Amino acid sequence: MGRRKELTEEELKIIKKAISDEEAFEKFFRNCYLKNLRPATIEYYKNEFHGAKKLISKELVECSQKDIEELILQSKKLMKVTTINTRLRALRAFYNYLYKDNLIDNNPMKNIKLLRDRQKTIETLDNKEIELLVKTIRKQKTFIGFRDETILLVFLDTGVRLSELVGIEVDDVRDNKIIIRRTKNLFERVVYLSDTTKEQLKRYITIRGNVETNKLFINHDENELKPHSIQTRFYKYGNEANITKRVSPHTFRHTMAKRMIMAGVDAFTLMTILGHSDMTITKRYVNLWGPDIEQKHKQYGALKGLKL
Repeated sequence: MGRRKELTEEELKIIKKAISDEEAFEKFFRNCYLKNLRPATIEYYKNEFHGAKKLISKELVECSQKDIEELILQSKKLMKVTTINTRLRALRAFYNYLYKDNLIDNNPMKNIKLLRDRQKTIETLDNKEIELLVKTIRKQKTFIGFRDETILLVFLDTGVRLSELVGIEVDDVRDNKIIIRRTKNLFERVVYLSDTTKEQLKRYITIRGNVETNKLFINHDENELKPHSIQTRFYKYGNEANITKRVSPHTFRHTMAKRMIMAGVDAFTLMTILGHSDMTITKRYVNLWGPDIEQKHKQYGALKGLKL
């Protein structure tokens, strides 16, 4: 009769077979592949899990909220807040999946919030810096130089991400627009070109000619151009032009966003053009350049010119 009572929590834990980190990773990444997450996202998860395990003396599946809190305290001695938050986002995705599928009893990330961080000023290039950069690139008088100038115009005109730019194929260019297929959120979108960029792309495609790869931008060996190569070259151009700001594809994206806002584009349109999943980042752009918008309001306000 004494054995008919319900099992205690401790007894239930003995019966339930605990999952190992290796098994948990296998299931988690299988789910990632089923959801068709980008290879870069999956690699990000792997790197962050590997980094977290170096700072935790137990299996990740055995961690409690207290363990995660200790991880944060240790991490603050070693890395920046943004880096810690990047790791916490990965761990949150991992533990949320395990808890939802009943692979762990408690979610150690349930009450863990991202660390507060100061919002840093986003650097953008002004007209003089853009013109100086173009002038520096044009000094080469080579195919690579002309290609890089074309890439710069596409970045500034469309605000595409680096990963999106290298994914563009020749057939994706349609007159005054480009179809962006390799997007962060997996939703294809269309970006539009000014007449200047449209004509530049036409000339580039003519000079590029027919090669084995379908990718729009190619290297000197006529193979697909890699993201790192683009980053390296623009970093070099920035140094040659004596531009003290960071010269990178992301800086070009920020520059395009600011110029669009200053031209009067609304936040929803900008969100669509940039391919943001929600309005959060777009709103940050608008808020950051508020003083410039204030100046624009003074210049073009609805009551300006009225004799009241």
